[in-house]
Amino acid sequence: MNAELVKKFVKMVESSDNIVFFGGAGVSTESGVPDFRSKDGLYNQHDVRFDSYSPEYLLSHSCLRDHPEVFFEFYRQKMDARHVKPNAAHYFLAKLEEMGKLQGVVTQNIDGLHQKAGSKKVYEIHGTTMDNYCVRCGKHYPADYIYESEEVVPHCSCGGVIRCNVTLYEEGLPERAVSGAIMSIRHADMLIIGGTSLSVYPAASFIDYYGGYKLAVINRERLGLRMHSGELLEVNEPIGAFFAAAAKEMGMEL
Repeated sequence: MNAELVKKFVKMVESSDNIVFFGGAGVSTESGVPDFRSKDGLYNQHDVRFDSYSPEYLLSHSCLRDHPEVFFEFYRQKMDARHVKPNAAHYFLAKLEEMGKLQGVVTQNIDGLHQKAGSKKVYEIHGTTMDNYCVRCGKHYPADYIYESEEVVPHCSCGGVIRCNVTLYEEGLPERAVSGAIMSIRHADMLIIGGTSLSVYPAASFIDYYGGYKLAVINRERLGLRMHSGELLEVNEPIGAFFAAAAKEMGMEL
């Protein structure tokens, strides 16, 4: 780990009071959650039960509507994050919020790990697997209800299908989370981008609302972002390991 980059990042954090974090799948891979598009990601994990369908279809509104048995079998096999534990990246961000420095986490992830680590101001722009609801009456159910249901397609007491509160392909992003995320980014005095390739739209376009002068990018692969003016730091390291080093530099226990 480059000590100078850690010190520079810590200096940026310590001089900021309105930090917003924008993150993606790379934040959770160090907790054992596979991403979607890498060579070892979810989309490249072949399973004879699902090989006749594209990965995008298996997580689409069309699949849920037209082949609900297939949808729920895939969902139960691949999307269960109930027992996954947060890593240093999640805990570091929760600590920054506790200190009053971090004002929001904007996440593309649906695993609920930021909340497990203690973060309160989380904008889940792709929804969450931790919540489910009846499509007919709107009643909400915990994650266990879908994963432990004896029905292949879980149903509410009213007879409606219970589905995950996740934004599927062909569905629009949740308006409240999107508006909150954009507002937070717009007013941030420091933006941290981490664990994301910025290849998923429209979510990746949210960073365009940032008008501040301190930008830190922590991602395994170089993104090559630029700023017209201000301070830009790019670190190509695992985000959990880098945040752990930053926490140590700040005398913070995770």
